[in-house]
Amino acid sequence: MDLITRQLEDLFLKAVQKVFPDASCAAAVVQFTKDPGLGDVQCNSAMALAREVKDSPRNIAGKIAAAAQELDGIRPLKLISSLEIAGPGFINMRLDHQAVWKYLADQNEGRVYPSVENEGPVVIDYSAPNIAKRMHIGHLRSTIIGDSLKRIYRHLGYTVVADNHVGDWGTQFGKLIVGYHRWLDKTAYAESPIEELERIYVKFEQESVNDETLLSEARNELKKLQDGDEQNTALWHEFIDSSMREYEKIYSRLGITFDTHRGESFYHDMMSGVIADLKEKELLAESDGALVVFFADDEHLHPCIVRKQDGAYLYATSDLACIKRRIDEYHPRKIIYVTDDRQITHFKQVFNIAERLGWTVEREHVYFGVMKFTDGHFSSRKGNVIYLSHLLDEAEKRAFEIVTEKNPALPEEERKDIARVVGTGAVKYFDLSQNRTSNIIFEWDKVLSFEGNTSPYLQYVYARIQSVLKKAGVNGELPPPSETEFTEGEQKLVHSLLQFSSAVVQAAASYKPNVIADYIYDLSQSFNSFYNSHPILKEEETKRDFRLYLCSETARVIKNGLELLGIEVLERM
Repeated sequence: MDLITRQLEDLFLKAVQKVFPDASCAAAVVQFTKDPGLGDVQCNSAMALAREVKDSPRNIAGKIAAAAQELDGIRPLKLISSLEIAGPGFINMRLDHQAVWKYLADQNEGRVYPSVENEGPVVIDYSAPNIAKRMHIGHLRSTIIGDSLKRIYRHLGYTVVADNHVGDWGTQFGKLIVGYHRWLDKTAYAESPIEELERIYVKFEQESVNDETLLSEARNELKKLQDGDEQNTALWHEFIDSSMREYEKIYSRLGITFDTHRGESFYHDMMSGVIADLKEKELLAESDGALVVFFADDEHLHPCIVRKQDGAYLYATSDLACIKRRIDEYHPRKIIYVTDDRQITHFKQVFNIAERLGWTVEREHVYFGVMKFTDGHFSSRKGNVIYLSHLLDEAEKRAFEIVTEKNPALPEEERKDIARVVGTGAVKYFDLSQNRTSNIIFEWDKVLSFEGNTSPYLQYVYARIQSVLKKAGVNGELPPPSETEFTEGEQKLVHSLLQFSSAVVQAAASYKPNVIADYIYDLSQSFNSFYNSHPILKEEETKRDFRLYLCSETARVIKNGLELLGIEVLERM
């Protein structure tokens, strides 16, 4: 079964073609109504045809509706229960209940995406911390937005390659090697390698201000590393391994996984090939000894240096080599890069060059705004950089205090586990529920609130539903209901449940997980309105079973939606 709106669009297109076979603008757009009191879905084909067929939209709508009902009647599973012509020529429809129950079941199993063109792998490049530096708040958005897109695309049936393009090459390693030999505290290094590497790197920068010989020494050590010196290569691997172990701790807490961790060094030997390709296409120019790619005036891009005067390559060269390797290895339909908006120009340059080289794979830069605390930017220069481990610790601590206040009778270990799920989920959801292109102001009171569009609120709604189902003795899936008469609250909830898959498709198309977050929040509000105005357990059996079914379906959709955001649910809170 396809998306319900796409099934109806196909039906109405056939109806239009049957009634108006000569119409050149035959089309059908079906969408969910904003007001479920008007119907479940709406088609506006009549207005588009009025000028060409020279009739009123209402008359046209009536003819299309009659043809659609006739065609629907010969389907194995009828879609339309009733329809009416509204306003200037809208066709408002109620969906057949059996079609609704079948669609909800298929939707929960991810079986409603056959029309999604998901052939060919999608490569998603995200997180990308720099080796020998702790992950800080600046890494949060790329990491969790990229992970959510991975989950969304896999849900839609795509093959996804999740790649962590870590920064593991460059001049900093010469400095680290010098610092390692001069100032390493072995005890501190044993306890927290990455923190000690950060310290000696900062010390190098401070000492080199007054001692220029340190920079020369660092260049020599880097040259030895680049030439394959055994000792420096071993140290370099040690720095990478130590850093990755620390990153994995953060990723584990966030529920983040990758298919590959390929740093810049992986592509280093391929960069000379990129230069050769650029020369062959006559795209290179020399400028002060450096090799540069220039752009047309109407592209409004600064020249892109791909090899410096001293022969060193740059980020653009590395990213071009990366594109070439990914095309050769995966033959992807699309490559998605998740970075902050400061890299917009960089990726415009890289994508432009790749296109001119004839590398025609689709490329998308999914950029995002910065995150701030209420007192301003995070800044390592000001000494107030917020490390991700500290942020997650604080989230769990605050969540534990809230859980203890709300439910002190729970065993301490259970409260700790709830605090872990609620705290981590709250941080992730606060980010993912925002429009990714906007800047974010991080406020703890909003992040951990149990009211409004927050993860704790949605997790609480899910837990409340589980409590109702448990009291009713429900264990497992409920059969489709026989109920055919809905109250306004029931109709609104069903109407909301039907739209989950459409929200997922929209989130994938726009690269915006907040579309799913907004949907889950709207669904939860619809459920709470239903729950507060409709008795469940004390109703007669048929109505009771129907409302329990709606509870169960709502819980499943909330859980599935939060999973696409990388957020866990709890059976009780």
